[in-house]
Amino acid sequence: MNTKYIWLLFILLGFTACNDIDSVLEDNGYVAPEALPELTAGSADFSNYVAVGASFTAGYTDGAVFIASQQNSFPNIMAKEFAKVGGGTFSQPLMSDNYGGLAIGGTRIANPRLVFGGAGPVSLESIIGPVTVGTDIALNNPTGPFNNLGVPGAKSYHILAPGYGNIANFPSAANPYAVRLTGSTPNASILELAMAQSPSFFTLSEIGGNDVLGYATTGGDGTNPLTPSATFDFAFTTLVTTLTSGGAKGVVTNVPYITDLPHFTTVPHNPLDPSNPSFGPLIPTLNGVFGQLNQVYAYLQSVGAIDNAAERSIVFSTSAASAVVIKDETFTNIAAQIAGVLNASPTFPLFVQSLGLPVEAAPLVATLLGTTYGQTRQATEDDLLVLPSSSIIGTVNTASYAFLVSQGLSPALAGQFSVEGITYPLADKWVLLPSEQTEIKAATDAYNATISSVASSKGLALVDLKEILTEATTTGYKTGDFTLTTNLVMGGLVSLDGIHLTARGYALMANEFLRAIDATYGSNFEASGNLSDAGSYPTNYSPLLP
Repeated sequence: MNTKYIWLLFILLGFTACNDIDSVLEDNGYVAPEALPELTAGSADFSNYVAVGASFTAGYTDGAVFIASQQNSFPNIMAKEFAKVGGGTFSQPLMSDNYGGLAIGGTRIANPRLVFGGAGPVSLESIIGPVTVGTDIALNNPTGPFNNLGVPGAKSYHILAPGYGNIANFPSAANPYAVRLTGSTPNASILELAMAQSPSFFTLSEIGGNDVLGYATTGGDGTNPLTPSATFDFAFTTLVTTLTSGGAKGVVTNVPYITDLPHFTTVPHNPLDPSNPSFGPLIPTLNGVFGQLNQVYAYLQSVGAIDNAAERSIVFSTSAASAVVIKDETFTNIAAQIAGVLNASPTFPLFVQSLGLPVEAAPLVATLLGTTYGQTRQATEDDLLVLPSSSIIGTVNTASYAFLVSQGLSPALAGQFSVEGITYPLADKWVLLPSEQTEIKAATDAYNATISSVASSKGLALVDLKEILTEATTTGYKTGDFTLTTNLVMGGLVSLDGIHLTARGYALMANEFLRAIDATYGSNFEASGNLSDAGSYPTNYSPLLP
């Protein structure tokens, strides 16, 4: 060591020896952190914590439930913090593996999880090859009781329903995830399973979420209707009244605007790129065909039969991305009027001949065009396309193809008139129209009014999931060194299925619950440094997860 540095070291040591170490640190600008207070539960009793809810409670992630996702569920993250201040063990109905998926008697009824394939979500099996789904509701259900009673897919009233976990009622009136919870009491409701444990503390999360989500994910096509407000009000009030009947305290959540989730915001309304070699060269022909229809719309408006010819008109651009063609059931169905105008047109037979069909086919073609385009338009930015539509747009609708062939069209022509979102309008199940979005918002607001009122009347803590999702969607939600957004794959908050959270998202959710508990019951999880480190939780799971 250079001699001058040796002397400097001796001088520093001597100076330090003559001064208190704290004084030296203070003289050099160091400020000691304040000691954190000791963790306290306040007025809450976490000795027997039970979590009641749906998929978020279960830890559903990437389109499935699997061991790692359950270990990173928000109730399990919270239970670890509760254990520091009197909380007991927290039992979960763990799956058999990290593949995810479900089977019944060896027959698969739910697929394994999604993984990131480099460009977007793909199936696990597309990366690692076929797997055997090990969790079988007929063969290897775990033994309860369970503290985590999250049931993916459950609506508000399902939590009250006897037999919802009875395999004898599957698939018509039972949920396979509920079957794994009921054990030796198959007809017990989820609420009864919770109360049988005499909970001292509970979380009641995302009740109402599936009551709107089922309607939204099916494009509002009517196959999965919104839960009436009166039904929800009864279910939620009954849940809270029963859970608090033994003196238990708890936390509830409201319902976010689910249409802000990437399941509804990822697929653009205008994905048709003219540079795509399978679409671009066809644009002149397509515009020729739709030009015939656009003239019909204009004529019908001129005679007062419709008033929205411009909305119905379909034109594909040769220089910019074009919107898909959709069915809009709010439009008056003018199938008969279209066929009538076409049949009366002296030039229509020539158009039919241009398609390679005989003149005699003109009435048939007129009827087919009327039936197909009686309620159609191109999508706008106000329409929301559900995530699965991305794999449908541009493919041939097999049912339409088979029908057209049965009507005498050649296979080539039948295929050309059956392309999803281009010549064959996207069905209602692929699109949430503005009117359907309004219905979802109205139902959500009604549910939330009840949730707020009941929570307040019972003195429960309330987590504002609606505000959290809105913040994540607009500005991003900051947690530690990370800003989480709702962007699919890269946003960090929402998992690969576009609806459920990542492990990091669930850790954030757990922290919001703990903050709400602090505010309502006088605990100090945040002030004492006992929130979870959300940044230590993953946003994506490896395909090779052991």
